[in-house]
Amino acid sequence: MTTSTQPGTSPVRQSRLTRGQRPKGLVPVIGVAAIVAGAALAALVGFSIALWALFATVIFLVVGPLAVGMIEGSRAGADSLMTFLVYAAFILAVIPLISVIWTVLANGIPGLTSNMLFTSMNGVTGFHDNQADAPSQVMGGAYHAIIGTVSITFWATLMSVPVGLLTAIYLVEYSRGGWLGKAITFFVDVMTGIPSIVAGLFAAALFGMIFGPSTRTGFVAAVALTVLMIPTVVKNTEEMLRIVPNELREASYALGVRKWRTILKVVIPTAISGIASGVTLAIARVIGETAPLLVTAGFATAINWNSFSGWMTTLPTFIYYQIMTPTSPTNPDPSLQRAWAAALILIVIVMLLNLVARLIARAFAPKTAGR
Repeated sequence: MTTSTQPGTSPVRQSRLTRGQRPKGLVPVIGVAAIVAGAALAALVGFSIALWALFATVIFLVVGPLAVGMIEGSRAGADSLMTFLVYAAFILAVIPLISVIWTVLANGIPGLTSNMLFTSMNGVTGFHDNQADAPSQVMGGAYHAIIGTVSITFWATLMSVPVGLLTAIYLVEYSRGGWLGKAITFFVDVMTGIPSIVAGLFAAALFGMIFGPSTRTGFVAAVALTVLMIPTVVKNTEEMLRIVPNELREASYALGVRKWRTILKVVIPTAISGIASGVTLAIARVIGETAPLLVTAGFATAINWNSFSGWMTTLPTFIYYQIMTPTSPTNPDPSLQRAWAAALILIVIVMLLNLVARLIARAFAPKTAGR
């Protein structure tokens, strides 16, 4: 320990262990400076968000390791380079997400009117759009599409989650590397990569052979989405079940608990958080599908509460038609407003599903000493 005294100041104690170390706020300061400098350089070239992010990232990656190397030495500078690369990768990954959310919020919030949320497009024509002078005057909304999305997703989840969960339980707890387990794993891997339109054509062909070639209902769309959801549920659930320690199973067996009850009371509650996240991921993967729904559920402008009869509209197909075929070709702004508002509603539904999944996982997770 050494003591240094400067004129007009009190003695300052410095430890040899803290000499030559970078200040704690160095990285945030460099980040802010890189953002400011990146904005200035982008303005000189022709400002855009992409150029701003690119210049700021390059400055951050160059200046950061150099500053650390000047303070702590070349070895610390080389080591910090990897740390700054991780920071930069995180920033580049978050920028598109923030950009998408910001764009949807900026364009979707003005369209979230009572007409958008509680009325359908039944009877709305180009005449009504031509008469609208403000966002609040736009007639017609996505109420029928919201109902269709919730209904079709509900049936798809109801069919896919039990099948996927039981399949994963068989693969982890019962297959023991047998030929059936290997075959199931192979087909699940194949199903994971099939295009969504193939699932829609499969469901349309299946129900077309049974009920006629023109059969299009919400339940047919739910079957198509089930084909897409099952592989995701199986893979995520399987991974979560495999990370459950075998000691928990063995302790349960040692107490004389049967295998099915051990799985139900020990294994699944331990992995419920990951399982719920996997189910939410599967729902989020299919809730935005458009192609399979166009060939299975059709498109309607009126409200349809019955998933087993009549055409149904979902939010993705509603967005697609509002953009591709505006209600008023001479005045597409009201249709674009509806499309952006529907996109915002879709994002909110996915966020609510994530919240519900977390609440379910928290409710069913095994209690610990700290809870």
